[in-house]
Amino acid sequence: MRQLLQFTLDLFDSLAAPSPPKARRAPKRPVFKPNQPPAHVDIAQAAIASVADQSTPTPKLHGPYQPAEPLAPLLAPANFVHPRANRQALLDGGASLGGSCLVAYELRRGKRRTIGFTVGPDGLTVSAPKWVPLHEVDAALRDKTRWVIEKLGDARERQQRQAEARIVWQDGAQLPFLGQPLVLRLDARHSGAAVLVPGPDTGLGGASNTLQIGLPLNATEAQIRDTVQAWLMRQARRIFTERLQHFAPQLQVTWRKLSLSNAGTRWGSASADGSIRLNWRLIHYRLPVIDYVVAHELAHLRVMDHSPRFWDTVATVVPDYAQLRGQLKDDSVPRW
Repeated sequence: MRQLLQFTLDLFDSLAAPSPPKARRAPKRPVFKPNQPPAHVDIAQAAIASVADQSTPTPKLHGPYQPAEPLAPLLAPANFVHPRANRQALLDGGASLGGSCLVAYELRRGKRRTIGFTVGPDGLTVSAPKWVPLHEVDAALRDKTRWVIEKLGDARERQQRQAEARIVWQDGAQLPFLGQPLVLRLDARHSGAAVLVPGPDTGLGGASNTLQIGLPLNATEAQIRDTVQAWLMRQARRIFTERLQHFAPQLQVTWRKLSLSNAGTRWGSASADGSIRLNWRLIHYRLPVIDYVVAHELAHLRVMDHSPRFWDTVATVVPDYAQLRGQLKDDSVPRW
């Protein structure tokens, strides 16, 4: 009887005690060999791996998924990775936006009251107050899923267009000047100067012009680029000054100084002392687009914010500012 009782207890112990869990293999981290810079994709995967250990769990994929298949190939076509990413989210944009995509973004903490989202050339940046917990940041990001995916897609397409429009600095190269094509021609007879030669009317309200550059055909890319940039910057200062003088009296403001900038993501700025900064690369755009930016910065001398009163001020001199603002965002300028 005692043996039967012991067998029964052993049987229940064997049923109650779970089998020891199998040890999970740690995910492989990218290995970088010494003295060999990692490729961009490796940096991206490293950023994704570094944020995967965050306390907030990654949302599960919808639909069938076979654990034996690697996750990366499923998500690679829709990855958006910020170079300074410190957090990630798996966002489901639905069939209209290509399904799920992994967004590795930069989370910034600061003294602010709300959660803000910014999509730039590097990707998504989320700015949040210091006191907001991470789960609220995640919830706000999920609420903005469609906006975030659309903006990231637009930024990626814009970068692709810029890459395709990259200038090859040689004889016959072409770049936009005031919205019209400008063809570069090397001619050493001009002794280093750059001279604009108007061309025939294209029939579309503009002309295909030629910029004759006083350099030999064997000039280096750097020599050609620097000569063209110096000429474009002179034209930019001349045209920007003319447009400032045109709009300032209409807006009843006084500007005191014009500076040319080379900012990567900002077209202009205005200071309360009347100083105006304009990106010289605006010279690639049509004159109405330049007028919008000039009027925008001059309007800031009256209203130093982007309130409805500010936009009403801009509309007094540029009524179609919304359309021109869209062209400034959608059109791509050549990469230098």
